[in-house]
Amino acid sequence: MTGTLYGVGLGPGDPELMTLKADRLIREAKVVAYPALVEGDSFARSIAAAAIPETAREIRIEVPMTPARAPAQAAYDSAAEDIAQTLSDGHDVVCLCEGDPFFYGSFMYLHARLADRFDVQVVPGVTSMTACAARAARPLVARNEVLTVLPGPLPEDTLYARLEEADTVVIMKVGRHITKIRRVLTHAGLAAQARYLERATLPAERAMPLADAPDPAPYFSMILVTKGADPWL
Repeated sequence: MTGTLYGVGLGPGDPELMTLKADRLIREAKVVAYPALVEGDSFARSIAAAAIPETAREIRIEVPMTPARAPAQAAYDSAAEDIAQTLSDGHDVVCLCEGDPFFYGSFMYLHARLADRFDVQVVPGVTSMTACAARAARPLVARNEVLTVLPGPLPEDTLYARLEEADTVVIMKVGRHITKIRRVLTHAGLAAQARYLERATLPAERAMPLADAPDPAPYFSMILVTKGADPWL
């Protein structure tokens, strides 16, 4: 019998936003895997730290944060081999993932490498998008509105075109792209309706109008834009 791989969503950062199922699986885990910065900390592990058993074996997946895809792909290839061997030996593995595993989640790369060989179960988590909406006290969509999620690295003309046709927009992966994003939103006449948030649900959380946002922005930052095309009040 082979083990089961669990991809566990941890939510946006506040440990209290982990689901009951996520907390139970982590507390029962014999083997825990998680992504980490190269020779640095693991945000995923920090969220779940209080629930990880002292006796659990830990598989640290060091993922290079570079624009080039090859180094990260190599890291997931290596981690998948280690996890595959553990599963083949009959041990379950609980893999920690910030946010939700299938919403820009790191776990999807392991799922793609292992799901055809092993039993893989995914535990959803609170997304940073919904966490930011809650912290900003701003409903994302209502009635017949359509939600559009855009990654900040998209080309300027693509961002503008998607903004033009959207009702509500969530812009993720802001970071060093904030100058471009601010320029696009200003050109679209939406800068005044844009709300900037960073490190939502964490002690260092900040929320402000886009005009006051730092440049560059930190990695864990997001912009919410609501047009209010279909009023719900």
